[in-house]
This record gives sequence, C-alpha cells and structure tokens, in this order.
Amino acid sequence: MLNSLFRRFLLAAMVAAFGILMLAVSASASAVQMGRVHPAAYSFTTLNDNADPTFNQLLGINNHGEISGYFGSGATGHPNKGYTIVPPYGQNNYTDENFPGSIQTQVTGLNNLGDTVGFWVNGTGKNLGFVEWNGVFTSYKNPNTGMGTVNQLLGINDSGIAVGFYTDANGVNHAYKLNQASGKFTAIVPPGSMHGAVATGINDNGDIVGFLTASDGTTVAGFLLKGGHYTEFDFPGSTNTTPFGVNQNDQIVGSYVDSNNAMHGFLLSSPLNNAHWKSIDDPNGIGTTVVNGINDHAQLVGFYVDGAGNTDGFLATK
Repeated sequence: MLNSLFRRFLLAAMVAAFGILMLAVSASASAVQMGRVHPAAYSFTTLNDNADPTFNQLLGINNHGEISGYFGSGATGHPNKGYTIVPPYGQNNYTDENFPGSIQTQVTGLNNLGDTVGFWVNGTGKNLGFVEWNGVFTSYKNPNTGMGTVNQLLGINDSGIAVGFYTDANGVNHAYKLNQASGKFTAIVPPGSMHGAVATGINDNGDIVGFLTASDGTTVAGFLLKGGHYTEFDFPGSTNTTPFGVNQNDQIVGSYVDSNNAMHGFLLSSPLNNAHWKSIDDPNGIGTTVVNGINDHAQLVGFYVDGAGNTDGFLATK
C-alpha cells in the first residue's frame, strides 16, 4: 500500500518543452526534534462517490471545504476517475473532473480558488501531470524526464505554484516545482536526496513538504523546505514517515508505519520548534489510515481500508 499513490503508473511520458530554473537554496539540512506524541480527537465522516464505492481516495481540501480525489482502483473495469466534492458532501455534490481524452485521472490537490492539479494516463499509457487553472486544463512533463516513466503534480497554491516529481529512466524520483503561469520548472534537491525525492505539498507561503526515497523507491524521511532551508523529520519510533500535505501554519499531514507494520495518519505541528505529533486513525480503518490533505482550519482528508477490503475516503474535523 505504501507509496501506491506515486507508484501506481510506471509508464512513459511524452516530450514537452518548458524552461528550466534551478532552485537556489541553502545546502544544509537539520532534523526535527523528536517532540511528543499527543492523542488526536477528531470526528470522522466516510465520503465515497457511489460510482465506485469499493475504492475512493480523498487527497486535498481547501479552506472552503472543497475536496479533491478519485474513485476506481485502476484495475480492469475500475479505472481511476477524478472528482471534486463540496459541502454538504452528498452524492449530488460530486463533480467529475478528468483530463480531456484521458483513460485515467487522479485529482491530487487543489487551492483556495478551486484550481486543481493531478495526473492522467493517455491512450498509449503515458503518465503526465496536469493543472486545471480557471477551468482550462494544461498537461505538463518535466523536460529532464528523458525516457523516464512518470510525471505527477501533487499540490498547488493560490499563486499557481505546483509541486510534484518525475521518475527518470533509472527509476530515480526527482522533486520539482512548476510555475503554471510561465511554465518554468524548478528542481528541488534536498541534501541526502541522491537516491530520489518527491515533493507532495505546498502552502501559500511557498513552503514545500515531501520525502526522500531510497534506491528501491521506499521512503527514507520527510522534509520541509522553508525559507531556503531543509528540515527532515520522522514520526517518533516509526519505520517510515511520508508527508503529503501542509497548510499555512506549517501543520504537516501524512502517514507513518509502526513497528508492527501498521499504517497510521499523522499531524505534525510546530515542526521547527518542539515538534508536536498526533497519530490519527479512522475508527473504521485502524492500522490502514493515510491522511493526505489539510486546510488552514485543520480539517483533514484521506483514506483507509475497511473490514471488507474496500478503500474509503474520509473527512476528519475537530
């Protein structure tokens, strides 16, 4: 299950020409203090599009409560199909969103203006990122990808700066950010990322979260890029910590794996000063919970696997 969002499509991507702007940042990094783990008190609501109630993932939420996600596992007869959903979260509040002409689409993130990002698969099996800005879809491929297999965009802020990654021909992940207005790509190269890195979320201050990957693609550590400085972090006692989202207050969400190989969501607050961690489990999916998005009101979205083996989306509120 781990990294399934990012490794679902190991496919080639088509060539596109965009300008490149290398990121000028501090080359140093620090580690988050272990901090304390606190109990999390949330109210959980399961939200599934009835078009495929066996598989839903909720991946982003903005300050208006609009949520992005998709249904369909990607298996034969169950293609990924993207959507957004708004309050009061009834079946009539789902809106399909799929890249035009796509075979499969995941809507992975959105900003407070309702603009979205994600990735899509075309008729030849190529995997590409997209931005939907003011109702217009644009497909993107980092020009450094070469013969690599994957391009995905995973988060976007109100200024139109998106983040994501590509996988090169050697299977190495490379994090980047994209200015949708100019088409400029910027490499994100955390210290220690020689085997790969993925950028997963960005807030309106331009702070970016992501994770380092090992040579086999597994997660090594999470990172926060703020003010040109990288800070690495891991949930205390975990064997794997994967951040997916960050809000304006630098509250970070994601998932971690415990010593029993169970997966839990997490919320990290004050990552640069006496870190406060919260472990999060949907009561219907204890040990299978992933928190993928957070807004400035600390509302959370994600998914879990239920007792019947279905993957269900959830909204968590205090």
